[in-house]
Amino acid sequence: MTARTNRPLPSVEGSRRPSARRRLAAAAAVALTGSLLLTACGDQTGSGGEGGGGEAKSSEAPLFDKLPKDIQSAGVVKVGSDIAYAPVEFYDENDKIAGIDPDLGEALSKQLGVEFEFTNGTFDGLITGLNSGRHDVIMSAMTDTKQRQEGLDDKGEKVGEGVDFVDYFRAGSSILVKKGNPEGIKSLDDLCGETVALQRGTANEELAEAQNEKCDRPIKILAFDKDTEALLQVKQGRAVADINDYPVAAYNAKTSGGGEDFEVVGDQIDAAPYGIAVSKENTQLRDAIKAALDAIIDNGEYQKVLEKWEVTDAAVEEATVNGGK
Repeated sequence: MTARTNRPLPSVEGSRRPSARRRLAAAAAVALTGSLLLTACGDQTGSGGEGGGGEAKSSEAPLFDKLPKDIQSAGVVKVGSDIAYAPVEFYDENDKIAGIDPDLGEALSKQLGVEFEFTNGTFDGLITGLNSGRHDVIMSAMTDTKQRQEGLDDKGEKVGEGVDFVDYFRAGSSILVKKGNPEGIKSLDDLCGETVALQRGTANEELAEAQNEKCDRPIKILAFDKDTEALLQVKQGRAVADINDYPVAAYNAKTSGGGEDFEVVGDQIDAAPYGIAVSKENTQLRDAIKAALDAIIDNGEYQKVLEKWEVTDAAVEEATVNGGK
């Protein structure tokens, strides 16, 4: 995807790791009441419809027979997603769904012979929607954790049904600096004694505060409601770095100022798996998606998607079920 110069970046806030503030404001701004359909490019039959009814359809897709009969009959996998988190999923300048997850959904559809139909929703409500049958799966930069697997809150109390995850991506925090890295920042240690901008209430703010305890010279932390405000501080030289989720940092480095404003330095910090969430009662669909993900890893389609969005450092070598901690 080419850089969108002279256009405002999508508002990308927060972290979807469990300790971060959920990204809701942008999702509300673009919320749609209907489903938005990603058309698969491959041999398939059927063009949607509700699951459960009618005879199972046939398809030449290699993994179609692994799907549950109701998914085969419907011709779609209903995907719940908070479509406001570039570059993982967002609306582009033409109000079309774009990003890593939609592109991976299209690649998976070629293997499974059904379309992946993304429906927008608020992040906090996605698991409820999954377990109520509104969605078949969730693809929304959702970190696979034991808490989510078991349906527990932050205190370990049971608050709902757990879900299974098919892990497909690893993402942590990254340090974003001015293009050319004039201050020579390479790691969190190099931020000691410097000014850092970031989004308030996120895991990245917690990361900076934890690093501050290790510094002999304190980090001056500038916290903002939106990461776009933090990025402006770096761009204007008021801060030496912004700490953000790796794919978001990589996207800003790629797109802002035609790729001339920022760059990502150092390794990912505290990387954890993103997972495609599936109901624990639907192990057949879970296993079909795992097989399809392994297939696109093997045939190179997975790598092409990550190369397109310049997030190859987040690649996994194989699909894993419930690999989160």
